[in-house]
Amino acid sequence: MDRTKLERLSPALQNLIVEGDTAPASKKTISEDVMSSAHRVSEYAMRTLHHCNGGATLQAALWLKDHLANGGKIMITISGALSSFQVGVMLAELIRKDKVHIISATGANHEESYYRYVAHSHYAYIPRYTELTPEQEAELRDAGLRRITDTFLPEDESVRILEPHLLTMWKDAQDKGERYFPHEYFRRLFSDSLIECDPAGNPSDSWVYAAWKKNIPIVVPGFEDSTMGNIFASYSYDGTYREDKSVVLNQHIMKTGLEYFTSLYDWYMETAKDHPIAFLQLGGGIAADFPICVVPSLKHDLGLHGKVRDWAGFIEIGSSPMSYGSYSGAGGKEKITWDKLSTQSYYQIIQSDATAVFPWIAAVLLDL
Repeated sequence: MDRTKLERLSPALQNLIVEGDTAPASKKTISEDVMSSAHRVSEYAMRTLHHCNGGATLQAALWLKDHLANGGKIMITISGALSSFQVGVMLAELIRKDKVHIISATGANHEESYYRYVAHSHYAYIPRYTELTPEQEAELRDAGLRRITDTFLPEDESVRILEPHLLTMWKDAQDKGERYFPHEYFRRLFSDSLIECDPAGNPSDSWVYAAWKKNIPIVVPGFEDSTMGNIFASYSYDGTYREDKSVVLNQHIMKTGLEYFTSLYDWYMETAKDHPIAFLQLGGGIAADFPICVVPSLKHDLGLHGKVRDWAGFIEIGSSPMSYGSYSGAGGKEKITWDKLSTQSYYQIIQSDATAVFPWIAAVLLDL
C-alpha cells in the first residue's frame, strides 16, 4: 500500500487500518492448500451443518453436487463487491474443475477481479469500519483511500494501470470499425500479455483469469455502473462540460447489455439441449435478475412455449429482506409467478452473507 496515503490520516485513523492482506496469498490453489492438510472440510460440513442457514447451505451444496453428477451445468451470478472480497479464491477453483459454466457479474465485480490480479499487495483493510465517523470518511476520501465495506481499493495501482491499455484497445476498435463486449476488451489484457500478476498474489486466485483460460462465457450487465464503465462514458462524451476533446470515442464500439441478453438466448437454448441448468446467486441485483429472465423471455417474448427447459434449480445467498419489489429479497415462490422458475425447480434461499456461506458450498462441490 502507498504509505503516503496513510500518512495523510490522523494517527487514530491510521491505527485502525491493516496494511496488506490479512492472510497472504498462497502460491498453491485452494485444493492443494486444503488437501495437503489433515482436514476434510466437506466432511466437517456434513457433520455440523444441520439447522437453519447452516442446514440450508449444506442442502443446497449437496443438491448442486448431485446436479453436476447428473450432467447439469451451473450459472453463478456475482453481486456486491465480492471480487474485492476475494471470491476468486473459491470461484476460480470451481471454474478450473469444470463446476461452473457461465458467470454473470456486475461491471464492478468483473473489473475488481482484474484489480486484485495486478494490485493484490496494495490492498488494505479496516476491520472496525462501522465505527468510522463522517469526518474520518472524509479523511479517507482526501487521502485517496476508496473504501468498500472493510476494504480499500488501491485506485492508482489498479484502475490507472489498466486504463491506458483499455483506452488503446478502444481507440483501435474505433479506427477499425469493430465492436466488442466489455469482458472481451478486458480479456485481451491476458491474451496480449499486457498485465502481470502482483508478485504477492496468485493468478490462481483470479476468477477472470480462470474464466479466460477455460474460455467460459461471461455476461456483464450494467457495465456503465462500474469504474471503467464511468471512464469509458467520459471518453465517449462530447458535450458542453468536457474540456479535453483530444480523444472522443464512439459509444457503439462497446456492445450493450441488450446484446449480452440476446447472446444468452443462444447459450441457454444450446446448452439446455443436453444439460439441465442451475442458477447459483451470490447476492442480488442486476447480476442475477438480468440472466434469470432469459427463460421467461424465451417463453413469452420469443413465443417458445413448451420448447424451453426451465431452470433446474435456483439457490440464492443474500442478506436482503423481502420487501417492496426488491428482486434481491424476493423468494423463490415469487419467481414462479414471473415464470422465472417452475413448480418443479429446486430452490433454496439462504439468508446470510455470501462471504460466509459460499466457501462451504465450494468446499462440498470440490470434495475438500
